[in-house]
Amino acid sequence: MAFNFFQKISRAVVGKSRVDDSILDNMEEALIETDMGVDTTLKIIDNLEERVAKDKYMDFDELMGFLHDEIDSLLDLGLDDVPVVDFSKKPYVILVVGVNGVGKTTTIGKLAYLFKKQGKKVILGAADTFRAAAVDQISIWAERAGVDIVKQKMGSDPASVAFDTVKAAVSRDADVVLIDTAGRLHNRIDLMNELTKIRNVCSKACPGTPNDVLLVLDASTGQNAFQQAKEFARATDISALAVTKLDGTAKGGVVVGLVDQFKVPVKFIGTGEGIEDLSYFDRKKFVDTLFNPEDLKK
Repeated sequence: MAFNFFQKISRAVVGKSRVDDSILDNMEEALIETDMGVDTTLKIIDNLEERVAKDKYMDFDELMGFLHDEIDSLLDLGLDDVPVVDFSKKPYVILVVGVNGVGKTTTIGKLAYLFKKQGKKVILGAADTFRAAAVDQISIWAERAGVDIVKQKMGSDPASVAFDTVKAAVSRDADVVLIDTAGRLHNRIDLMNELTKIRNVCSKACPGTPNDVLLVLDASTGQNAFQQAKEFARATDISALAVTKLDGTAKGGVVVGLVDQFKVPVKFIGTGEGIEDLSYFDRKKFVDTLFNPEDLKK
C-alpha cells in the first residue's frame, strides 16, 4: 500500500540545506493533492510554520519527522486500548451504510470472511431491499464467506429484515451481525427515517444494538468521500469508517482528513478486490507507510 505521498516534496528540496517558505508551499500543495482536505492541510501547515519559525535551521529530515508526528496525532482519537470489535458483546451488531458504488456490500462480504477466519459465527442481514439484485449480491458474498444470511423478497421493509436478522443472531448464538442498508442519498429525510427505524428495531430485538454504524467510503473518490460523510453524519450517528480502494492510490490523505474532520475512527481498510483484501486499520503502520523512504525515491 504505497501512496508516493511526498514524491513532489522530495523533488522540491533537492539541493536545499534547510526548510524555507517554498518547501512549505510545495508541501501544502502536495497535501491537498492527496485529498487530505483544505482544513486539515492548513492545520498541519500552520503547525509546521510555527515549528520552522522556532527552529530556523530545521532540515528536511527533521521536518518530515515533525510532519509524521502531526499526521499521527490527527489520526489518534485515543482509542488504542478500545477493541475494534468488542466480541464480548454478543451479538455485536454492525449497521453498514454508504452510497451505492463505494463497495458497501463487497465490504460486508469481506468483513464476514475476516470474522469467520477469527472463529466467529457471523450472520448477514440483506436490508437493502430496494436496489435490484442487491439481495442476490449479498447472498453470493454470504456463500463465499461461508456464513448465514437472513433475507426477504425485494421491496420488503428493511427494518423488518434487520429485526429478523438480529433475532436470528440471538437465537443462533451468533457473534457478529452485519446488516446491509440501501445506499442512496437523494432524500436525506427518507434516509434518516429509514436508518432511525432500523436502529430502533435492532434495539428491540437485542437491547444495546446496533453497536456500530459503519460508513463505507471509497478513497479514490477524493472530496466526494467528505461530502458523503457529511450527508450520512446528518442522517445518523456514524461511529466508524471503512475505507475502500486504498490499493496503490495517491489519495491516501483522505483517511487523515476524514478522521480529523469527523472525529470518527477508521476501523477497516480495503486494498483490493479479493475476499481477503480487507484488514483492520493499523494507525502506526498506515502513517509509517506514508513516510516510506522508498516512496520518496520513486
